[in-house]
Amino acid sequence: MKKVVLITGTSKGIGKIIAEYYLKRNCFVTGCSRGKTAIKHENYVHHSLDVSDEKAVLNMVHDVKKRQGKLEILINNAGIASMNHMLLTPLKSVQNVFATNVFGTFLLMREAAKIMMRQKYGRIVNFSTVAVPLMLEGEAVYAASKSAVETLTKIIAKELGAYGITVNAVGPAPILTDLIKSVPKKNIDSLLSKQAIKRLAEFEDINNAVDFFIDKKSSFITGQVVYLGGANG
Repeated sequence: MKKVVLITGTSKGIGKIIAEYYLKRNCFVTGCSRGKTAIKHENYVHHSLDVSDEKAVLNMVHDVKKRQGKLEILINNAGIASMNHMLLTPLKSVQNVFATNVFGTFLLMREAAKIMMRQKYGRIVNFSTVAVPLMLEGEAVYAASKSAVETLTKIIAKELGAYGITVNAVGPAPILTDLIKSVPKKNIDSLLSKQAIKRLAEFEDINNAVDFFIDKKSSFITGQVVYLGGANG
């Protein structure tokens, strides 16, 4: 039977690549973003919404259950960054980052878990960043929001473990997406120098980590954060 997957932030970048990857693997995929998506596939359904909009998230998850009768995998990829010195960061930027990265991740986990608990099975993968362990200057707000995601991951893994649901997180190294296009090359080079493997991440690296966490054989692996590239501070 086809697996049912819900992925956030599928209009571009990592989310789009992951969605296309699982569509090629014969999954039913529901995706979402603030705008439209270029993904065209008979097994793909797109919702235009803000992941911090509680009502919209409830409607989307309900739609997945109505269409497919189940939800096995949630991949919380949607995220935004604020890469400025603390003194140059407006409060509105902080609020926007936390709304998407933290509140959105929480809402999706909460609603997906309601379905997964009844199934006695589920896989949840959240997205963190190497900016957390590396304590990167200029990324205080972004790293703080992803630190919150990691804490949610670890605690909710305990809350859902008895229901056959695992909750883990992937912390990608920099990858060529819109998120880092505006970051000066010297900053990227400095970050890469702190990794054990000194290169940019590739989409295949991320797909591999997600595959590992959602595999049925990974039922005893939960509450974990894997930083790609060996970025452990």
